[in-house]
Amino acid sequence: MAIPAKNEDIEVTISDLSYEGLGVAKVDGFPLFIDNALPGEVVLAHVTKVQKQYGFAFNKKLLKASPDRVDVHDRIYTQTGIAPLQHLSYPAQLKFKQKQIEELFSKQHLDIDVLPTIASPQTTGYRNKAQVPVRMVNGKLETGFFKRRSHTLLPITDFYIQEPEIDQAIELTRDLLRKYDIPAYDEARNQGVVRHVMVRRAYYTHMMMIVIVTRTKELPHADALIAQLTAKLPEVVSIVQNINPRRTNVILGKHSKTLWGRDYIEDELLGSTFRISAQSFYQVNPQQTENLYAKAVEAAELTGKETVIDAYSGIGTISLTMAKHAKQVYGVEIVPEAVNDARINARINGITNVTFKTGKAEDVMQQWQDDKLKADVLMVDPPRKGLAPEFIQAVGSMLPDRIVYVSCNPATLARDITLLAEFGYSAKQTQPVDMFPQTQHVESVTVLKRNAD
Repeated sequence: MAIPAKNEDIEVTISDLSYEGLGVAKVDGFPLFIDNALPGEVVLAHVTKVQKQYGFAFNKKLLKASPDRVDVHDRIYTQTGIAPLQHLSYPAQLKFKQKQIEELFSKQHLDIDVLPTIASPQTTGYRNKAQVPVRMVNGKLETGFFKRRSHTLLPITDFYIQEPEIDQAIELTRDLLRKYDIPAYDEARNQGVVRHVMVRRAYYTHMMMIVIVTRTKELPHADALIAQLTAKLPEVVSIVQNINPRRTNVILGKHSKTLWGRDYIEDELLGSTFRISAQSFYQVNPQQTENLYAKAVEAAELTGKETVIDAYSGIGTISLTMAKHAKQVYGVEIVPEAVNDARINARINGITNVTFKTGKAEDVMQQWQDDKLKADVLMVDPPRKGLAPEFIQAVGSMLPDRIVYVSCNPATLARDITLLAEFGYSAKQTQPVDMFPQTQHVESVTVLKRNAD
């Protein structure tokens, strides 16, 4: 059989799931990635795109269903990528995430045991943060989410995986933007005013922050917006304007100004209080974050005598948790606002055995190495791109006894473990933790120890 043609209908059997959660079928060896299809299923696939090495299709008709298939909440969550695994039963999602890591380790020839994925306490309505685009759709200002692999906004009011209170805040903000005729951002012309609405809600304290991201320095009718948002949403303690004038897909600009209330919200995590500002990173699944960080602390095997370096320390969530069990903790973070939050958080919690520094993790690590700082435990929780080569070189110079690697990307985790092996580090097991139910993403905790010479 020839390579499938665009707009062709073809009957296929699904053999696997891709890392994006798409069904995979081979047509005479040619991979076809199929939306809304699960391993073992037979589907009539409609081909939408054909490239040299692979093609895309959607499930036009389900001919034989998988026992792991469940009814979807709404197809729009698959179309936008909000919940690409919503058609897969939750136990099967957990196995998929474990298998994802196993396969990536296997490709790198890593003999590391991958434990069963730790389930999330909540599988829907768990997210404590939303970043929602604002656009004009058919002449009307809408909030929603972009269709996958496009810039087409699909209007949504119930986001399924977000806390319902966040959805309500977004809907009210949208209605007020309409009421006061405040223009939505037009990315084609780089015109208009409001680009995104970001809402953060603290799980334990219920404090809410609304961030309105604008292209312009001024936000029209700001006072009226503030009056109505605060009157109708009693949880709101902070309203912030973030200014992003650039033509970019990056959501937040560099400059924020508080329009009303505090510059931050506060939440609790593992017995400590944390201050969170608009630009700061904070895990989005608060209940599961406690499980993730408890695993990380357990993996560090702290006795109270150790010096710990926490690279990518953010607002100090892991640093301050570790500080309760270590002699001294040093945190490094590139976002100045987050470092400021971290220092305040240490003060709020009465923790004095921690020091935070602003800068790139790889640069500060090298500086600490030059200053003869010796770490017993290195804690890393990098972004999806993983550890920079310069950072790994600095680790090779400092040679901490143990590395606790919290990863949000199994591919870069496998790569980095392979690179760290050159300096004598190896891992025996990885613990996946499901921070993002209904999606393909998975976090994990891996301990790397130096081999005895």
